[in-house]
Amino acid sequence: MGQGKVAVLGAGSWGTAFSIVLADGGNDVVLWARREEVAEAINTERENPDYLHGIQLPPAVSATHDVAAALKGADVVVLATPSQTLRDNLVDFAPHIEPDAVLVSLMKGVELGTLKRMSEVIHEVTGAGPERIAVISGPNLAKEIARREPAASVVACEDESVARWLQDRCHSPAFRPYTSTDVVGCELGGAYKNVVGLAVGIAVGLGFGDNSTASVITRGLAETARLATKLGANPLTLMGLAGLGDLVATCSSPLSRNRTFGEKLGLGLTTDEILASTRQVAEGVKSCSSLRALAEQCGVDVPIARYVDDVVAGRMTANQMVDAILARDTKAEME
Repeated sequence: MGQGKVAVLGAGSWGTAFSIVLADGGNDVVLWARREEVAEAINTERENPDYLHGIQLPPAVSATHDVAAALKGADVVVLATPSQTLRDNLVDFAPHIEPDAVLVSLMKGVELGTLKRMSEVIHEVTGAGPERIAVISGPNLAKEIARREPAASVVACEDESVARWLQDRCHSPAFRPYTSTDVVGCELGGAYKNVVGLAVGIAVGLGFGDNSTASVITRGLAETARLATKLGANPLTLMGLAGLGDLVATCSSPLSRNRTFGEKLGLGLTTDEILASTRQVAEGVKSCSSLRALAEQCGVDVPIARYVDDVVAGRMTANQMVDAILARDTKAEME
């Protein structure tokens, strides 16, 4: 017996992979695709050829290009669009969302301009209260999830009972969700790890080895924790799946878009050249400037985000970034 209807809005890699998790958890899932031909391919070929070619989708997943049809009767709405397009998309989605539906963000970014986290954008556009807004974040590379390799994640909502209810809805044989009430910590861990992933990629592209990448990961985590705790997060969240777990997956896997993008920057390609060669969105490319601005607003020192932003924008080369990091004043590690 199914648990109910879930609408997943966004048929990219992660939205499609998470649809498999939800179907395996006993839900009927309707996947909304921006392009009609993607929805058609999912319904006829039972796979998403553009993003997860060769992976069979369960019978409980269907797709549509009609957002009203996707949202009708759905008690859970999963948002899986690129973070920088969320606001515009939500304006279209909001009139069709059921009044009591719980809204779940899979997105890992901070909005350019407003510097808002995705849950804040959701609240602003839909008017939903904190008990109806949740985030899912963790070491969840889409292709591995879609292949049903064992993975864990965090379901965060300020209302713990809602987090537990969602935990039950997305618990499948291969996917183990843990609950949290620290929405801020989970969102910042998810957004910031993309920037650190770019930095690690840059180091790899420059030909550096494990000592260099381990140092970048560790100092990147310190930066993440500094900013998140300043904004009210629990520092222990950053040591968990939505912090360190996600950071390790993003920084160590060739499947990570952000790490791959960083490698190309390290090899000397420009941001425009890399963007021209891929359809996939590396969220950190946009979020590095909004996270840098957010940190400046909070008075938090974030050298990695600052330098990555400069490299992405073409104001600094990858080699100059390394020189700048090494030239910084020395200090105590736990300062």
